[in-house]
Amino acid sequence: MEAAENTPQTHRRVVSYIDKSREYYAAHGYEQPYRWASYDAVPFESWVGRDLSDARIGVVTTTFPLPFEKPKKVYAHASAPLPDAMWTQDLSWDKDATHTEDLGTFLPIAALTALADAGAIGSVADRFYGVPTEYSQRRTHADAEQIVEWAKEDGVDVMVLVPL
Repeated sequence: MEAAENTPQTHRRVVSYIDKSREYYAAHGYEQPYRWASYDAVPFESWVGRDLSDARIGVVTTTFPLPFEKPKKVYAHASAPLPDAMWTQDLSWDKDATHTEDLGTFLPIAALTALADAGAIGSVADRFYGVPTEYSQRRTHADAEQIVEWAKEDGVDVMVLVPL
């Protein structure tokens, strides 16, 4: 037996999210594997090679301002003033290793505003956007269309996606 075989594992092994999702759906009786959402056309133009100091930045989150209406639905919310807290308790994140008490860790509006004040980015959109975490592709497409519409209204050039 080689020494490496006796060495305890110190790092997590790679887990394929796609394979695990496929196995999960098969185990629950779905006849076809999960189909990942994809888009033939992207409604935004590339910002590659352009200066971010000219960009208006928008944010999409999967969290919700308190109080929120049920059922959850796509929303736009004023970026200022920032909410004191966001609803995160029903989302999946490692609740043993971290927390969501620091709003800036998952809704970086304050950090983006500081970057705008320093001239590193042009500005922050007047609204941020939120989407529920659902598995329906129909809902995902409809929510994406609504966010694109709002982003165009708000003059957003670059979108930061911050799922929790």
